[in-house]
Amino acid sequence: MVKFTAEELRRIMDNKHNIRNMSVIAHVDHGKSTLTDSLVAAAGIIAQEVAGDVRMTDTRQDEAERGITIKSTGISLYYEMSDESLKSYEGKRQGNEYLINLIDSPGHVDFSSEVTAALRITDGALVVVDCIEGVCVQTETVLRQALGERIRPVLTVNKMDRCFLELQVDGEEAYQTFQRVIENANVIMATYEDPLLGDVQVYPEKGTVAFSAGLHGWAFTLTNFAKMYASKFGVDESKMMERLWGENFFDPATKKWTTKNTGSPTCKRGFVLFCYEPIKQIISSCMNDQKDKLWPMLQKLNVTMKSDEKELLGKALMKRVMQTWLPASAALLEMMIFHLPSPATAQKYRVENLYEGPLDDVYATAIRNCDPNGPLMLYVSKMIPASDKGRFFAFGRVFAGKVSTGMKVRIMGPNYVPGEKKDLYVKSVRENCHLMGKRQETD
Repeated sequence: MVKFTAEELRRIMDNKHNIRNMSVIAHVDHGKSTLTDSLVAAAGIIAQEVAGDVRMTDTRQDEAERGITIKSTGISLYYEMSDESLKSYEGKRQGNEYLINLIDSPGHVDFSSEVTAALRITDGALVVVDCIEGVCVQTETVLRQALGERIRPVLTVNKMDRCFLELQVDGEEAYQTFQRVIENANVIMATYEDPLLGDVQVYPEKGTVAFSAGLHGWAFTLTNFAKMYASKFGVDESKMMERLWGENFFDPATKKWTTKNTGSPTCKRGFVLFCYEPIKQIISSCMNDQKDKLWPMLQKLNVTMKSDEKELLGKALMKRVMQTWLPASAALLEMMIFHLPSPATAQKYRVENLYEGPLDDVYATAIRNCDPNGPLMLYVSKMIPASDKGRFFAFGRVFAGKVSTGMKVRIMGPNYVPGEKKDLYVKSVRENCHLMGKRQETD
């Protein structure tokens, strides 16, 4: 089941270019924990079949009962990417193994302090927006918090299954809805933009927006479809991505692309014709039990199903087919690895937010360079009660240096004033663990 060991996690922690520290943020009930399940399943911690129902990151009993996240939960995930999937990646990397430290944060307004605690120790954020409800009050609040902490966002338009199953929306109307959601998110991002971060707005044609259905465990970015169609049209993948969004229309009758609708009944927007309708056809074939139509379509898409999966019916069949064809983890992982910064990149511009002392001293320099041999700089974002009374786990992130069991550390509390002894302690580290949802794995 689990595809990695504590030793592998420990080893990859030294590859600072292959780490992504990110939080999942959104309005309450937009599907963060459900979507996170797909990533947890891809790392082999839970079975793919139950992803979306388990909500692995809701670790407390009251969270499971209410179906709502109350506390931020951290989990470390290890993935081995294929050469094919990293082919167009231009950043620095060491090998194909990636460590993603993910924090699932609550979306309810009453727990926004938990979001702050999560954001301070991450460099990137996956913003989840319900495609029907759109950008809500808390979406704006958490986005503003994220950009204030200099955290780079990527967006996923979630609950896509509602367009096909519940509301039966046609392609053009769905496109306009998604376009509006993305525009609203971009308006907020542009409002709170930071010059050090540069442009943080998200664009489907650049691969920084995914479209997902967390409950059924499938998602896609325009990259997925651009790869499928690029060779067919004989164009470059990046050109194809641009055609799949915005004012680009294709008429299969004349086989011509235009920048406005010609009015012909066969002329449709690129996104609708090449992304939305194929998904719609496959979902309706599954739901209406038209397996004679379904198998030839899957064959064309090079999707192979196991023999026992072919016996499934209705929603169960649709979930398996879509998970096999467009696995959520593949689309989200690609977006995180390609478009979110590694600690080595992020700490260069986040050092001012993190450190109050002189920005040219040895500590600031160690943070800026993400230096494992520098002095230990560890930020504790919150205390988690341990199972035995009166003890807590200090949950945080190492920005420089190394921490190990038995090491003596200086702890500066929230009321510490430089030069004074108040709220300053010297203690030994009792043990070192990393969080895996409910469990703590001791290093």
